[in-house]
Amino acid sequence: MNKDIISGKWSQLKGKAQAKWGDLTDDDFKVAEGNAEYLSGRLQERYGWAKDRAETEVRDFQKTLHKDYPDFH
Repeated sequence: MNKDIISGKWSQLKGKAQAKWGDLTDDDFKVAEGNAEYLSGRLQERYGWAKDRAETEVRDFQKTLHKDYPDFH
């Protein structure tokens, strides 16, 4: 997983991430700054998910971004 794939447009995408994972705090998102690895770790802690599940959630989120933002890299 490219841990920084969403960091370039994080300020634009943070709202979508907050809507998807409401148990994460503003501080979680501020520290994450789009870092998928950090985000995955926070999901594991907040939701009690296994590492694989958290990584899948982040990957699936990244895929939806590609659909919503075709020019997203």
